[in-house]
Amino acid sequence: MNITPTEFEDLYIIKPTVFEDARGYFFESFHQKKFEDATGIECEFVQDNQSRSVYGVIRGLHMQVPPMAQAKLVRVLKGEVLDIAIDLRKDKPTFGKTFSIHLSADNKEQLYIPRGFAHGIAVISDEAEFFYKCDNYYSPENERGIMYDDASLNIDWKIDVEKRIISDKDQKNLTFSSFNSPF
Repeated sequence: MNITPTEFEDLYIIKPTVFEDARGYFFESFHQKKFEDATGIECEFVQDNQSRSVYGVIRGLHMQVPPMAQAKLVRVLKGEVLDIAIDLRKDKPTFGKTFSIHLSADNKEQLYIPRGFAHGIAVISDEAEFFYKCDNYYSPENERGIMYDDASLNIDWKIDVEKRIISDKDQKNLTFSSFNSPF
């Protein structure tokens, strides 16, 4: 397992070691001790979530605020997504900056997103199955969102505007400038 830091503190790309032969492949998708040894981050995942979406779906930008903030370990089981994370930690030099990565079933890469980030995905294949582990339980009253198309964030979702599929809930999210970050 190769764990690579990004320019964002505590945001890591995880590339598993894949063993392939005539039967198929095998890899450890997560190993807590290896993760903790490489990053110094102690986490205990308590909830797994999975979604299936078709081309053009944009989910996000979502987060939960304290006391129910969540760190996530995200990956794609089928298809491809553009994964986006926005740093909402006011005391970090990367506050308000965007990180993006192409995750796919083929590349098997994962992204560890610490608490204090908003997160979203865009499905760029015909369909995608997306899986993520959370270190805190879902809490509707602590759920928040930032507009996926906020001009100040300047995110290129890699999907033409007329082909985007956005939930009613995500169309009502706050702008970045109106979100008072508790992180």
